[in-house]
Amino acid sequence: MNVDTDLDEFDREKLIAEVRRLRAGIRAHRDSSGHDLCWHHPQLWGLLPERVEPEVAVPPWPRFMRGCVAYRESLDNELPHARVHDREFEP
Repeated sequence: MNVDTDLDEFDREKLIAEVRRLRAGIRAHRDSSGHDLCWHHPQLWGLLPERVEPEVAVPPWPRFMRGCVAYRESLDNELPHARVHDREFEP
């Protein structure tokens, strides 16, 4: 199933506008920092034209927390000089 057939109908101007819209969404996601790094991002998924309710599977707490720790450790390895965001999470 090709979900991107709508692009075949776009003229040049509409394609450029679509690229700019997608780039803005990717940049917003890329520029996430602090506690925002830990969340799923439905705003990013919302950039896609198809509207589906994602079927998210959540690991049990111990496995989930091990994944969080592994993710944080990977940031230490990949971004050793990153600024520290020393604030508590506030929902």
